[in-house]
Amino acid sequence: MKAHAIRIHEYGGPDVLRWEEADVPKPGCGEALIRHTAIGLNFIDTYHRTGLYPIDLPTGLGREAAGIVESIGPDVTDVAIGDRVVYAGGPLGSYSEQRVIDTAGLVPVPAFLSDEVAAAVFLKGLTAWYLLHRSYRVRQGDPILLYAAAGGVGSLASQWAKRLGAMVIGIVSTPAKAKLAKAQGCDHVIMADNTNIPGAVMSLTGGAGVAAVYDSVGRDTFFTSLDCLRPHGTMVTFGNASGAVEPFAPAELARRGSLYVTRPILEHFVETRAKLLQAADELFAFIRNDKPVIRIGQKYALRDAAQAHRDLEARKTKGSTILLS
Repeated sequence: MKAHAIRIHEYGGPDVLRWEEADVPKPGCGEALIRHTAIGLNFIDTYHRTGLYPIDLPTGLGREAAGIVESIGPDVTDVAIGDRVVYAGGPLGSYSEQRVIDTAGLVPVPAFLSDEVAAAVFLKGLTAWYLLHRSYRVRQGDPILLYAAAGGVGSLASQWAKRLGAMVIGIVSTPAKAKLAKAQGCDHVIMADNTNIPGAVMSLTGGAGVAAVYDSVGRDTFFTSLDCLRPHGTMVTFGNASGAVEPFAPAELARRGSLYVTRPILEHFVETRAKLLQAADELFAFIRNDKPVIRIGQKYALRDAAQAHRDLEARKTKGSTILLS
């Protein structure tokens, strides 16, 4: 059986994304064949495309999708044919019409979620979950600083943090995104081009600083983020939109008040199926009970993934973006 997929044969800009026909094998032991109905676009996809996160080439791309189980291999008990499922992580290859994947990473989609919303929210939602509940556990009254507060992860994290009782300061790049961030849980908004973000944060916190910074920008904002923290505060660096953070002297943490720094990734919090299902249950409960605004700002045909990457990197997107096969 054959199906189309986006593949890359070299690192580079969006133009290296190729729409190709590929063989789809039969599922083996512990595997299922998934027909994708919606595919999540995430900034980490651009890191794989450019080689910032090196991968073996040639390869598919993408880590998140929702779809239908079309067939299963031997010894599969986690899912059944016809099930609606969603996944995040595992081998790259979600930018495809169909694929075979290990069933250990497949999570049933609740009846109250559409496939499009599931694909838009699963990886971003699990990211928000481990940021707020594991990397630094947000407590009632905590002031926190969140970069890209109007983006896919930021939109969910700001709303979730607000439900947890935090005072949320968001950083955004445009007035339109500032309005969106305010509507989705941010108590205060700072523009990304502000030349004194630490000063603005200190003013908003009465000179105390924030308990945690959630920084997805990386190199360009790392020390700015450290300067926004209160003593013993936690710097959570979880993305590299401006490039990887360069090596720094640990004494920089001591000089700013004995700070903590962590660089978390999802796989270290959902390393077993039981933990994955627990995390998914907590995410789905938040969506069902608190009803956060889940904004799918853009939809592209899968074959137009290159344009989706261009718009994402140019900060033209709002909320989540999905690809439709």
